[in-house]
Amino acid sequence: MIIPLLEKAIASRAPLMDSKHESAFRLFNGFTEGFPDLIVDIYAATAVIHDYADNLEQGALIVQEAQQFLVTSLPWLRAGIVKTRNGATAEDKRGKLLFGTELDRKIKEHGVWYAINLTLNRDSSLYLDTRNLRKWLIENLKDRSVMNTFAYTGSFGVAALKGGASSVVQIDLNREFLNLAKDSYTLNGFPIRKGNFISRDFFEQMGNMKRENRSFDCVIIDPPFFSTTAKGKVDQEKESARLINKVRPLINDGGHLIAINNAVFVSGQEYMQTLETLCKDGYLKIRELISVPEDFTGYNPVGKPITDPSPFNHSTKIAILDVKRK
Repeated sequence: MIIPLLEKAIASRAPLMDSKHESAFRLFNGFTEGFPDLIVDIYAATAVIHDYADNLEQGALIVQEAQQFLVTSLPWLRAGIVKTRNGATAEDKRGKLLFGTELDRKIKEHGVWYAINLTLNRDSSLYLDTRNLRKWLIENLKDRSVMNTFAYTGSFGVAALKGGASSVVQIDLNREFLNLAKDSYTLNGFPIRKGNFISRDFFEQMGNMKRENRSFDCVIIDPPFFSTTAKGKVDQEKESARLINKVRPLINDGGHLIAINNAVFVSGQEYMQTLETLCKDGYLKIRELISVPEDFTGYNPVGKPITDPSPFNHSTKIAILDVKRK
């Protein structure tokens, strides 16, 4: 049952397969392409198979079938891992080697190198749904100062630097994530300045920035769906406006605020209503919405999403807002 779907997926993504096998893309999105137990991502020449099956034995059989097909159909693959969402151990969830010996450690996108660690956590250290945003950052932030909050492994900041940003501050609570961002800097020949990598709680650091009278031409806010620390709570389903208001005072007149909401249960209309309410005072204006790439949303999608993402095209809802200061 899975093989015909994978055959169709490979045919649809053929234009994304570069001859040097340096790119990254979603090869198969089972949630939208008719097989919700399986997702397959490609990072350079490494396949990352995500097993979402509730039944672990059934999931293992699906993964085995998919692996055999991929190795035969894509002989250039050097390695493959499986991430078992309902696995019993942290290693199961982060990823176990299926074949090959060495996982790829970097990918190239829009002429930019990104360091990757495919077993860093449940995700694969570089989100494929925000590829179009990274392109926008390359094209629109020349000579601009940037603050990337909830930076994860810093890919937005790396893209901004590639586009000629004058400075980028990367902020994330997890130092290991920021170390991978530094590896991306090294790959691209960007200087690493210690003060531009801040491993600190978002709420605490925003307070520090305000006390220091810091400001930026562009602030990116891409928080997790939900998290709590001693300093505050992130709740993308109920309190996305609160987070946006935390960074608004730090943006220069004529600057940009890039707001991302990845909550599956928040519809596109709900998020637009939140943004439009924030814009009513006249100091924010929605400039444009950034789409999620088609390989990620799925070609020839089957069924309906949990909530309607329109006017966005995916539950990862990305908006660029222009900022006006008093």
